[in-house]
Amino acid sequence: MAVKPIELLGGESVYCINESQLRSAFRLAHEDPDAAPRIQTELAALESKLSRNERAALAFVLIDRLLKSSPGA
Repeated sequence: MAVKPIELLGGESVYCINESQLRSAFRLAHEDPDAAPRIQTELAALESKLSRNERAALAFVLIDRLLKSSPGA
């Protein structure tokens, strides 16, 4: 049975990510000398192990957990 893809666009908005946050995330993931290599390693591992739907689910769960946790956690 084929798995229906998780829709990433459209529907009612639940979480908002502004352009500044997105630019900061890309900078951290691609340019930061300490964080970028770690992030890129994890991304490559996840992309090789998880399907698109699984990566989408993980992204949404991570965002939800970040919103519910304290900034220092």
